[in-house]
Amino acid sequence: MQPEPTHSGEMSQVSPAASVHRTHVSKASQRGKQAFESLTSSAVGLELGLSVIIGALFGRWLDGEIGTTPWMMIVFLVLGFVAGIRGVLRAVAKMDREAARG
Repeated sequence: MQPEPTHSGEMSQVSPAASVHRTHVSKASQRGKQAFESLTSSAVGLELGLSVIIGALFGRWLDGEIGTTPWMMIVFLVLGFVAGIRGVLRAVAKMDREAARG
């Protein structure tokens, strides 16, 4: 014999069960969020470095194809650096927005 259900089976937002939510955030979830944020911060440096390296390698390859040594490498090295700095600024702005939210 199965026990009687303690809920009405209704799934609308006005059901009494919808008002019961946890408001306390556990310490484990806070540590997980901090670990994720630190990994995101370390990825910013990696993004900067990879942008510069990829730009330099593409420019060097293009120099070999066109015969403009070293101008394309310099141009794409600068473009890679600009792209990397843009990524850093975007990450800093995102962290500032999250810090302002609390």
